[in-house]
Amino acid sequence: MDALLTFEDFTPGRRFEFARRTLNADEIVAFAREFDPQPMHLDEEAGRASILGGLAASGWHTSAVMMRMLYEAYIGRSASEGSPGVDLMEWKRPVLAGDTLGGHCTVLDARASRSRPEIGIVRFRAEVTNQRGEIVAVCEYINMMRLAAKGTDHAHG
Repeated sequence: MDALLTFEDFTPGRRFEFARRTLNADEIVAFAREFDPQPMHLDEEAGRASILGGLAASGWHTSAVMMRMLYEAYIGRSASEGSPGVDLMEWKRPVLAGDTLGGHCTVLDARASRSRPEIGIVRFRAEVTNQRGEIVAVCEYINMMRLAAKGTDHAHG
C-alpha cells in the first residue's frame, strides 16, 4: 500500500493533478434542486436566457466537485486533519451541462503550527479547468496535516 502523505510531503510547488469529471444535466439539476434552486441551474431555457448561456452548475456544485477532486488527488491518502477555512473562492466561468472538469492544486507554502507541534499548516491553490483548458474556479485554502511520526514509515495499516 502507498505511504501515507504527511506534512513533510507537502513542499512548496508540489502539484497534484485532478481526475477529469463530466457534469451532466441531471446531476446539475439534482444539486440545484436541493441546494441552489435558481432558474439557470434548474432549466436549460432559463440558463440560455441568463448571462450564463445554458444550463449551468451552481458555483457551489463546482466547489463540491472540486472537493471530491482534492480528495482523490491527495486528501484520501494523506494525514489530513481538516481545514480551518478557505481564503479565496472564485467562480471564473460558467460550468455548463456536458463540460468536463479537471485541473490541479499546488502547495503554496507550508509551516509548522505554533500551537500544535504535531500539525503542519499547508496552504494550497486549486484551479479547476474545463475541457478547453479555461479556468472555471480558483480556490486558496489551508489544510492541516499531521507530521510524520518519528521512527515509523507512516504507511497505512
